[in-house]
Amino acid sequence: MVRSVFLAIAALVAMATGPLAAQDFPELTGQVVDAADILSASEEAALSTKLETVETETQRQLVIATIPDLQGYDIADFGYQLGREWGIGDAERNDGALLIVAPNERKVRIEVGYGLEGILTDAASSNIIQRSILPLFKAGDMPGGIAAGTDAMIAQLSLTEDQVRAQAASRAEDEEWSTRVRIIVAIVIMMLPTFIVTIPLIYLAKKATRNRRKWKSDGKGGKIYTSSSRSYGGYSGSSSSSSFSGGGGSFGGGGSSGSW
Repeated sequence: MVRSVFLAIAALVAMATGPLAAQDFPELTGQVVDAADILSASEEAALSTKLETVETETQRQLVIATIPDLQGYDIADFGYQLGREWGIGDAERNDGALLIVAPNERKVRIEVGYGLEGILTDAASSNIIQRSILPLFKAGDMPGGIAAGTDAMIAQLSLTEDQVRAQAASRAEDEEWSTRVRIIVAIVIMMLPTFIVTIPLIYLAKKATRNRRKWKSDGKGGKIYTSSSRSYGGYSGSSSSSSFSGGGGSFGGGGSSGSW
């Protein structure tokens, strides 16, 4: 009985780990690995220069990878395994990051090493994907989207953790203000039909009141002017170089994904 249970557990473990071991990753040939053949030679060279510069200035490794086939895996799983396979970033600092583009599946991911999760946060990664990369991808400009995403990632990687916290606070304040504006606009839109109906009714009621005004005799031939009155309540409501290699950095699944 014990032997049967052990064999069953072993089979489940093999099923879970077997596909990951079978993943076919491209070779790490440089800081830009264009396996999907998206970039021209000049575009790849320009990106490589930027990535080499940021590594020299910050000691943080950033690699761009275009993948022709995710082999049936979710891009988050693929990116996590790819980062560990390549060992991007320093082995002690774990300060590597990947920009992964899978054009055939129309997926993009920023994968972040352990040591950079406080700098290139999940929120910052999502912001880069949504604002810098996807608009250009949707417009059909994949090289432009990769370049824009790279620039945004480099800018983020150049920050200190204090600067990142200040950035997050500012972004939260902007989002709160934006939410308030949307609520006000929604209330105005909901109340607009009421105003459209109420204002003409008030006008017609006042006109009818004026028409009901009349002169009455006081019994001595004099005239007394009287009028009926009415009050209305207000409305209220709410509502590449072959010599390049990773430094042994590790990844834990931080980052963000997107699709177009």
